[in-house]
Amino acid sequence: MRHGNLSNKPELAKKIKKIRDRIDEARIPATKVDENLIIGTWNIREFGRKRRRQDAIHLTAEIISQFDVIALTEVRDKLGDLARVFKILGGYWGVVYSDYRTDHAGNSERIAYVYDKRVVKFTGLAAEADPPRTKNRTTGVYELDHEDWWRSPYLVAFTAGNFDFVMMAVHIRWGSRVSDRARAIEHLADWIHQRRSEPGASDRDFVVVGDFNIPSRRSSTFRALTKHDLQVPSAMLRVRGTNLSQSKIYDQIVHTPTNQDRFTNKGGIIKFYKTSHRELFPDLTKEEFTYQLSDHLPLWIEMNTWIEDEQLDRVLQMGG
Repeated sequence: MRHGNLSNKPELAKKIKKIRDRIDEARIPATKVDENLIIGTWNIREFGRKRRRQDAIHLTAEIISQFDVIALTEVRDKLGDLARVFKILGGYWGVVYSDYRTDHAGNSERIAYVYDKRVVKFTGLAAEADPPRTKNRTTGVYELDHEDWWRSPYLVAFTAGNFDFVMMAVHIRWGSRVSDRARAIEHLADWIHQRRSEPGASDRDFVVVGDFNIPSRRSSTFRALTKHDLQVPSAMLRVRGTNLSQSKIYDQIVHTPTNQDRFTNKGGIIKFYKTSHRELFPDLTKEEFTYQLSDHLPLWIEMNTWIEDEQLDRVLQMGG
């Protein structure tokens, strides 16, 4: 981390220490290259819409640095603040980000994957997911089978250890009704199920993350997400919520279980907000605070990226 000389910035030093204490409370395991991987997702409220304060940039970088790869939703068209974060993170960090739409539905949002190049390698695939199309027999034109996703899901392929995977991040529109969200999420689950079954699929390990605007696991939105192959790692079942009050599980990490040994049963949230925003930004209102850090908490999970020994043991046991 490159926070610079903090000797004449005691207030910033105090805030960084406070954030580090909150991170320590999350008990995120240390990364061991080629052995484990810390994956995260964070709706980082309208990042880039309005220039963040410098202290907020430092705290944002401190949070992001805890992950080996993290998907950021609500990154806006202007990338100046993201560049400021990278100056603090240092030179071994990389980023892959999507394009944006300027209409009201797109909200000029991007999805960005920030990753530690010492741990994770980007393997070349980066694409937005589009709804399937069917040829209109009358006009001969290929038309969408269902409504557009407003903000296109963004998938990127990575490798770490002997684990090759596709990470897909989404930001499902809020809409006026929960049923609107459920329908969009169901179409997404259908798309992933179909794509994984195709002969040309490069990887069948999907880790799907982002802001699904799911109010609870009893909701139709959650049932839609898990209708096919996608499952919730057991560590995520302990998470009560990802909004600041932890009352809604808007954000999710789900996966396609090609090998259950990939998951260590460790995961959770980073509670940068507890009882009051004034612990970090005493001069701001709570609403203003959410535009400096966010109104969502980051979600994380640990994965095993080298399970060859376990695989060999099973082969030997079967053969014995």
